[in-house]
Amino acid sequence: MYNLDQKGMGLPTDRAKRRLCAIFAADVAGYSRLMGIDEEGTLTRLTMHRRDDVDPTIRRNGGSIVKATGDGLLAQFTSAVDAVRCAVEVQALMANCNANEPVESRIDFRIGINVGDVVEQDGDIFGDGVNIAARLEGIAEPGGICVSARVREDVAGRVDCTFEDMGDQTLKNIAQPVHVFRMRVAHPSMTGRAAQATSRERPSIAVLPFENMSGDPDQEYFGDGITEDIITALSKARGFFVIARNSTFAYKGKVLSSRQVARELGVRYVLGGSVRKSGDRLRVTGQLVDATSDNHIWAEHYDRLTADIFALQDEITASVVATIEPQLYAAENLRLQTKPPESLDAWGCVVRAMPYIWTWVSQNDDTGITLLKRAIELDAGYARAHSLLAWIFATRVALGNMDFGRGVSEGLILAQRAIDLDPDDPWGHLAAAYVFTLSRRFGPAVEELNEALQRNPCFALARVILAVTYAYAGLAEEGFRELKIANRLSPRDFAQPANLSIEGLCHLIAGRYVDAVNAERRAVQLRPDYGTAWRTLTAAAGLAGDAELARQGLAECRRLQPNVSIAWVEKYHPLIRVEDRARYIEGLRIAGLD
Repeated sequence: MYNLDQKGMGLPTDRAKRRLCAIFAADVAGYSRLMGIDEEGTLTRLTMHRRDDVDPTIRRNGGSIVKATGDGLLAQFTSAVDAVRCAVEVQALMANCNANEPVESRIDFRIGINVGDVVEQDGDIFGDGVNIAARLEGIAEPGGICVSARVREDVAGRVDCTFEDMGDQTLKNIAQPVHVFRMRVAHPSMTGRAAQATSRERPSIAVLPFENMSGDPDQEYFGDGITEDIITALSKARGFFVIARNSTFAYKGKVLSSRQVARELGVRYVLGGSVRKSGDRLRVTGQLVDATSDNHIWAEHYDRLTADIFALQDEITASVVATIEPQLYAAENLRLQTKPPESLDAWGCVVRAMPYIWTWVSQNDDTGITLLKRAIELDAGYARAHSLLAWIFATRVALGNMDFGRGVSEGLILAQRAIDLDPDDPWGHLAAAYVFTLSRRFGPAVEELNEALQRNPCFALARVILAVTYAYAGLAEEGFRELKIANRLSPRDFAQPANLSIEGLCHLIAGRYVDAVNAERRAVQLRPDYGTAWRTLTAAAGLAGDAELARQGLAECRRLQPNVSIAWVEKYHPLIRVEDRARYIEGLRIAGLD
């Protein structure tokens, strides 16, 4: 830590010059501890990072280094935008450098940025503007960035990031409280070395301009429009970063391999496609490639009439985005399976937990929970890890494999923490909604689901949960409507068994018991240990008069949920209306449940 009093409290002389600038202050979190563990190694690595990464990044973004003492660094920029962009790139580069380092020996910078009046004298700068930047750095998280309200105002809409309001903070030796914001970086705008750094931690993708295969230059706009819409929509997914539009459109008209594009842009995945128009028909193709292996992860084509070209563009974009997000997660999970758990970073833990999250099956295996808790230990500010852990607790409550009170209580705490950490991530709102749904709180559930869909309109799973929320409220037709949208968004989704089971529940609510049986049968065929589907199948079979199937279903229910009983269903099943719950229970009684 540089000496703030020596830097900031000096008195200017008549040689001093006063001006306004953006001040960038950084130091190494836990520097004394690192020096105590390995003094020589820490100094060597810090010197290397400064020489190869930090200092060149500051200069490349138009900044100048004022002072560097020990682990501290002070730089100045003429623009707050340049200072913030520099901070984002530095932290991305350091994340890359730390990827293979043990947690206890990582060098993490904390950065504070302020805009203010400074006095320059003999090559140094002084004043409250400098002091505030230094104090902001002191309250930043390791690997984090804190800025003053003035900086936030200057960069709003000009840098891809979100700001978490920390309110007024009383900072040491600063007379008045300072309004502080914590930066949450939105990866899509990163390019170059920053993108390469982040790509090691999150799935990274470049969306290349869709090629016009129609032979008509006037159709060029449609492919460009789809490309831009996909980039924008994928950027909202937040689980991975997307290279900015200006960088990928530089490849328009060029014939390059996916591997070369990925190498130049610093990404793992490349999404490309083409558009062909013939008469009143249009064909759009798309393919997703893992450029490190040249393996095709996903490919699809869409044939549509061109009656409403803009509605068609929206439909295709939504379908592509909804489909490839789970494909990316699956590809990342496969890639990380060879890594031992102790070597995974927080992102790796989350990806490895995925197979244990979306199963909707009864399980005593706590691997998913353990991995997500490990992710939170590694990164306490990781919103997605909190929301997915809340989701696991909720699904276990729904399956009857976790104490209801504990699951709902801890699930809501985790979901709210996820929302507090990143209010723009739809997954936190989804997790909160699911917990509300299971505890028969229809209004808050729908409100949170609408929040999730506002943030990502292509979020097919949010539509699925909205469908089951409507079903539990006795609104079968509304549930069918949401399922139809979800299936159109993602026709080959991993959640298909859940979609079928919710369809069956909607049929049961509507009194169509045979249809309910057929849907639930397909659900358990796809996922034989799907406890909720077996329970609804049992109730529907009983109401439909199929005694043999009802008895078979009850045996599976008891295998998957040994504590299932009429009393448990009466107390904990999410059906809100008394008459719906009574019919459901009647079907279970016919099957032999007591």
